[in-house]
Amino acid sequence: MANDAVQKFILKTILSLPSPILRVMSGGGVVYRGGRTLDPRFQFFAHAARKMPPMTTFPPDVARAGSAKGLAAVAGPSEPGVRTESLSIDGPDTPGGGGNQIPLRAYRPADQDSSAPLIVFAHFGGGVIGDLETCHAFCGILAKVARTAVLSVDYRLAPDHRFPAGLDDVLAAYRWGRDNAARFGALPGTAAIGGDSMGGNFAAVVAQEMKRLGEAQPAVQLLIYPAVDVASETASMTVYADAYPLSRPIMDWFMGHYMGPDANPADPRVSPDKTADLSGLAPAVVITAGFDPLVDQGEAYAKRLQAAGVPVTYRCYDSLAHGFTAFTGAVPAADAACREVARLVRTAFEAGPNK
Repeated sequence: MANDAVQKFILKTILSLPSPILRVMSGGGVVYRGGRTLDPRFQFFAHAARKMPPMTTFPPDVARAGSAKGLAAVAGPSEPGVRTESLSIDGPDTPGGGGNQIPLRAYRPADQDSSAPLIVFAHFGGGVIGDLETCHAFCGILAKVARTAVLSVDYRLAPDHRFPAGLDDVLAAYRWGRDNAARFGALPGTAAIGGDSMGGNFAAVVAQEMKRLGEAQPAVQLLIYPAVDVASETASMTVYADAYPLSRPIMDWFMGHYMGPDANPADPRVSPDKTADLSGLAPAVVITAGFDPLVDQGEAYAKRLQAAGVPVTYRCYDSLAHGFTAFTGAVPAADAACREVARLVRTAFEAGPNK
């Protein structure tokens, strides 16, 4: 633990250096691609990552542990004024019979607005890596700035639990959060749904599933650099194919483990952008990162939602990379972006029918 603290201190010291020095340490020059300039701190991380074996060379459990250690070094601190509670709920039945337990972590700010809906949130990780710590700092920011309770979901991961296990867990957690919102001091009988990357995929699918099943829509859907179409090619998949921390090979590695050999990439529960009719879905806050193979599909989904009559707020943080919600302790621009995202969610709540 002491060694980890020393490493984190050294990293923080390096990242506090002026941008020109960081760029020199990262191979020199400005990284400009696709009309965007990469944040110098993300440039530093990308340069360092090129000297390491890629995630795709490891089995999932090893990649999971390595990712957790790396993210711990760049994570922001727990948000002041936000208390947490650990709990678990019954999950959906597994194919072999019986059920699973879904661990959850609730976040409640000191100045919570009881008229704001609970937010159920799913972390990133391609359905293969990640846990409650992955989005811990961001969930605290979201709770504090949006002034509401947040329920983070530790869903099952592939390849031990392939599609649709993780999605089913998030669906179960969303319904439980919606039905138990008052327990967390939030607006009873409703909930928002959110997530980043694969969590954003789950959030988009949850909204669509509610429509398909005739259940009430979430109060808001928060989609942060969402993976909404794994069946199609976009220009950003080529322009940012070697981006850090999400590259095209890592995307393919994730999906190979997540879907398995029998899943259809064009299934709307895998690629929610394949759903033909997006009308009637919950108001959306859609966020993308500039240096990200997924940036085009996130923007395209936002435009499709808007064209279908869904209220949409869209932001692209051009200088940031995929996964920036986990870098709030190392990249000041990422921390600032996360707080703005939370303010956008708060604004979406205030524009809703309950205000």
